[in-house]
Amino acid sequence: QVQLVESGGGLVQAGGSLRLACTASGRTVTSYAMGWFRQAPGKEREFVAGISWNGANPRFADSVKGRFAISRDNAKNSVTLQMNSLKPEDTAVYYCAASRTSYSSTAAENYNYWGQGTQVTVSS
Repeated sequence: QVQLVESGGGLVQAGGSLRLACTASGRTVTSYAMGWFRQAPGKEREFVAGISWNGANPRFADSVKGRFAISRDNAKNSVTLQMNSLKPEDTAVYYCAASRTSYSSTAAENYNYWGQGTQVTVSS
């Protein structure tokens, strides 16, 4: 079983930056694809970014391309999401997810493990 814990959320002004971190425990996730999703109030959970087991094939939602970056450190069993030029519409609970498939996916149903989420609030 894999446990995922997110950190780094908070309140930031529009145009600012935040760095989210996700650390896995229970077993190594070095062979897993990792992803970030978010859910805003009254909206469905949506894909934000994903990365394959070896750091290749990073994928981003169109809404965050050019502003967000995803990276992983397999030695630390962790993945990070660097969020720059934040906008009020980025406000949401952000979830880290791990997929037993090795290659990144945009589909939530392909992810097997989920964190509890961390709140990101961007003020205008």
